[in-house]
Amino acid sequence: MSALLSEAAAPVLAAARVLAVGDAPALLAIDGRCGSGKSTLAAWLAAQLPCNLVHMDDFYLPPAARRPDWAQHPGANMDFARLRAEVLAPLLAGQPARYSAYVCRLGRREEASTLPPRALTIVEGSYALHPALAVPFACKVFVTCTPDCQRLRLQQREGEHFAAFAQRWIPLEEGYLAACTPENACDFVLDTTALTV
Repeated sequence: MSALLSEAAAPVLAAARVLAVGDAPALLAIDGRCGSGKSTLAAWLAAQLPCNLVHMDDFYLPPAARRPDWAQHPGANMDFARLRAEVLAPLLAGQPARYSAYVCRLGRREEASTLPPRALTIVEGSYALHPALAVPFACKVFVTCTPDCQRLRLQQREGEHFAAFAQRWIPLEEGYLAACTPENACDFVLDTTALTV
């Protein structure tokens, strides 16, 4: 993580530190555009704090389990119910959480792993602030960048798969952001366009 991004994210770290030493379990959400630096920010916070880190990507619904018109409904490719029941509800109750991450490229779940009860759990990824998740986040962070910046970063990240990724996933994500406007309810909004993530 670049020094400039660390500086920009310093207020988020300060808020997360308070939650990480709190008396009651708390959730911090990091949502935003793909390529904006959500995962980078989450990993940076988790490296400095005693916390759990949960990735939204681990809770995609298998294609066979999605409603037929899922692409017309923002977030309908996510298993919010499983994330809430298996992970977030137990952690908020001060109990361990055991779950199996779904791996898209393999089309199946991994072996189950356990998260210990901790004061802070960070939930990062697109759709983290979708209303269907229906959990109380103590802190909400939205990460964004310009379309040109996003395209350059995703071209580097996705390589030859960029065109297919951009054609399918960016419109779905933008549909979610337009319909639910999660950034409007966030405590912090970070624009990483001018930063290295």
